[in-house]
Amino acid sequence: MIKPEEMTNAARLDEPIVQVDSLVVSFGKQHVLNGLSFSIARGQTLAIIGESGCGKTVLLKSLVGLIQPTAGGVQLAGADIATISSQALAELRTRTGFVFQQAALFDSMTVRENIAFPLSFNELGDEDIEERSHQLLTELGLDPSISNRYPGELSGGMRKRVGMARALMMRPELLLYDEPTTGLDPIVSDVINELILRTRINHFVTSIIVTHDMKTVRKTADRVMMLLPFSQLGEGENQIIFDGPPSELDRTGDMRVQQFVRGDAGDRIAASTSNNSFTDGEWK
Repeated sequence: MIKPEEMTNAARLDEPIVQVDSLVVSFGKQHVLNGLSFSIARGQTLAIIGESGCGKTVLLKSLVGLIQPTAGGVQLAGADIATISSQALAELRTRTGFVFQQAALFDSMTVRENIAFPLSFNELGDEDIEERSHQLLTELGLDPSISNRYPGELSGGMRKRVGMARALMMRPELLLYDEPTTGLDPIVSDVINELILRTRINHFVTSIIVTHDMKTVRKTADRVMMLLPFSQLGEGENQIIFDGPPSELDRTGDMRVQQFVRGDAGDRIAASTSNNSFTDGEWK
């Protein structure tokens, strides 16, 4: 195993930034992820799609050690996150940015303070932090004059962009987006999609996007992976029912993928009539 402090630039470029091997995550008797195996190349943008409750966000958090696996493992930048020291894991996380679903800004902090928060324990000087903060705000289409405002004074789209700026402050190699366009109107959603594209180009980051927004998938991703909820798996069935480029989504023969992409309830209505229940986005 390559330790983070021992990796050369060549090694980092050649190896996948994420390697997942037979990953299982369960919470008591509730099974969420069932033996997932895949890798993500550096510079790739992967969209993870699937019904509510299929484990998308659990997977996202598992990739950076926020949730520990029940079985299997995850290697991040060549390091097994389950066996490295807490200090090494903390160092790895500084190379990862997380854009949360509702931006997750601190309401009591100004925009400037929110963006600078990841550098709170960094040796970077105030002037350098200020310069980097202004640069990111400008890059993301925001006027640096909003630096003294509080999150409650911003629109939803502005808060999302401030969240992106905060995630980029540490100049990460990996960016994780959890539903980046949720709650936004179509125009602002497209602004966020454009910024995801520009961020990939300007910073050469690997991006993983959890989303239900098929426009985001088609516009930003070069690879799509669809998960099926554990409760819907057939015996011995792989939980990843699609893994390929967005252009193949409409050509797949798996009707479960087709229904999700089209937003087609299919026979779910009939199923609900007989079972008369709906839980966590899944007809029971």
